Amino acid sequence: MAESDFLDPKQLGAYFALMEAVSLLQHEVEKQLRAEGDLSWIQFQLLARLADAEGRLTMTELADGVVYSRSGLTYQAGLLEKAGLITRGPSPDDERATLVTITEAGAALVARVLPGHVQVARSLLFDPLSDTDVDRLGDLMTRIRAHMRGLPPRSAAPRRRRTA
Repeated sequence: MAESDFLDPKQLGAYFALMEAVSLLQHEVEKQLRAEGDLSWIQFQLLARLADAEGRLTMTELADGVVYSRSGLTYQAGLLEKAGLITRGPSPDDERATLVTITEAGAALVARVLPGHVQVARSLLFDPLSDTDVDRLGDLMTRIRAHMRGLPPRSAAPRRRRTA
């Protein structure tokens, strides 16, 4: 393998620190969401995005926004719909699209779990940082996200053929 096939020690350290920090934060967020709302992280993301979007998005907009497979999103939306937290129906503007709407119960659940969610994020992620650090972190993560979002989406990648 060529030297360019490896990360240098500084890159490797940054990569592992990022991945570990994300895992630790996600674990605590999941724990809080389960305890206070019986929600998974993905379910919270879906409800929070709907609440933020004034209650309605298409399934495609939700899948793209939360970076989740469409089949996985369909399953999660089914669970949320069964719990009375969202409704799904045809879009009046596009017959191919399914419109997802947050219910009053869904909005109330987001409002109930949000203070604990903020507290976890603040205590684990923001408390050890200065305002300047938060600005730099925001700038870096925005640039990284834009780079990643600029790459072709997974749905545009050619599918591998199954062999019998």
